[in-house]
Amino acid sequence: MYYLTRLVEFEASHRYWNPEFSLEENHRTFGKCVSPHGHGHNYILRVTLAGYSDPRTGMVLNVKELDRILKEVSSEFDHKFINADHPAFHDRIPTTENLAIAIWQRFAPKLSNAKLHRVRVYENHDLFADFYGEE
Repeated sequence: MYYLTRLVEFEASHRYWNPEFSLEENHRTFGKCVSPHGHGHNYILRVTLAGYSDPRTGMVLNVKELDRILKEVSSEFDHKFINADHPAFHDRIPTTENLAIAIWQRFAPKLSNAKLHRVRVYENHDLFADFYGEE
């Protein structure tokens, strides 16, 4: 079994807001992240695939194909206000954890010869979330 990891960067903005909370509770829970104008991040998306190398190519998955999928999935978020522009977040808080789950859900079905092992989303250099597919 091999593990192949590749990353892509994208920029997006978001807002943390729970409509079930009062304004005060939202501020207490999310701090400055409740601004209706949102705030942005330079995200790094790192995906790890698990699989066996193809004896003809020596690869788990051709990197060109992996890059195509990474670009396709990350473009759904790149330069977007996630809350408004992505349907998965119209009623879901776009935390790093929830973003990792949403990316997994879009990425995993696009693979045929490898299995998605991990999605890691970096919101910044010292904050990231890992998702391994279990919910």
